[in-house]
Amino acid sequence: MVSYIAAELAPQKNNGQIRLYGEDGFEGMRKACQLTAQCLDALAPMVVPGVTTDAIDKFVFEFGRDHGALPATMNYRGYTKSSCTSINHVVCHGIPNDKPLRDGDIVNIDVTLVVDGWHGDSSRMYPVGQIKRAAERLLEVTHESMMRGIAAVKPGARTGAIGEAIQTYAEAERCSVVRDFCGHGLGRLFHDAPNILHYGRANEGPEMRPGMIFTIEPMINLGKPHVKVLADGWTAVTRDRSLSAQYEHTVGVTETGCEIFTLSPGGLDRPGLPG
Repeated sequence: MVSYIAAELAPQKNNGQIRLYGEDGFEGMRKACQLTAQCLDALAPMVVPGVTTDAIDKFVFEFGRDHGALPATMNYRGYTKSSCTSINHVVCHGIPNDKPLRDGDIVNIDVTLVVDGWHGDSSRMYPVGQIKRAAERLLEVTHESMMRGIAAVKPGARTGAIGEAIQTYAEAERCSVVRDFCGHGLGRLFHDAPNILHYGRANEGPEMRPGMIFTIEPMINLGKPHVKVLADGWTAVTRDRSLSAQYEHTVGVTETGCEIFTLSPGGLDRPGLPG
C-alpha cells in the first residue's frame, strides 16, 4: 500500500511514505541542486588524461566547503569520499583513488551537495581525451534514455512509465539497462521513497503526484545488464567488463509535468560537450 504525506509532517527517516513538498521544499532543492550542477560544470576542464580521481574528489570537497555545503557521501554508511568516480566498466559507486585517468577513458562523476539540509544529487559522464566511437555512442544513448525517462514524468502517471521509456529506448539501441540500482526519493533525506526503476511497464509503480521529488539515473551497458560488487563493498562493475555509463538528474513533479533541478547553468550536461 503506497501512502503519501506532506513533507513537513513526515519523520526524518525513510519509512516508505512518499513525501509531497511545497514551494519551500522546491526552492530549497533548487539551491542545492544548482550548486551541485555548478560543481559538475567546474569539473569539466579538470577531467583530462593524467588527473587522478582523488584530485577530482578533493575539488568537490573544497567547492562544497567554499560555498557553505557538505558532500552527502562523506561518512555515509562508512563511505569516506566526497564523490563517486566510476570509470569505463564501473557501473556506479567507484571510489576515488590516486590512479591517473587515461586517454580514451569515460568517467561518471556523481556529486550530492547538501545546502541548508537539502540534497542536490546529479551525475554526468566525462570523456577523457579522445574516446572511441562506441563509448561516444554509449554516452549519447544513456543521456537520451534519461531524458526520455524525464519526459514521462507527469502527475497521474505511474513511476513505471519512467522505466518503460528508458528500457524501450535503450534496448532498441542494442544496449542494456542495469537492474541492480535505481533512482530514489530525495529532499532532506539522501535516499527516500519511492524507488525509481529504470525498466518496467507504464502501469506499474506508485502514482506520480505534484510535490514528489526524486532522481532519475539510468545505468546503461554496452553489453549485458549483469553487475557485481567488488570486495570493497561499494564498487559495482559489469560482469562482462563491457562499458557502462550513467547520467542523473533530480526532478520535482509539478501540476503540469516536472521541473529539472540539476540542469547545467553552462549547458555542459549533454554528451559531446566538455563535461
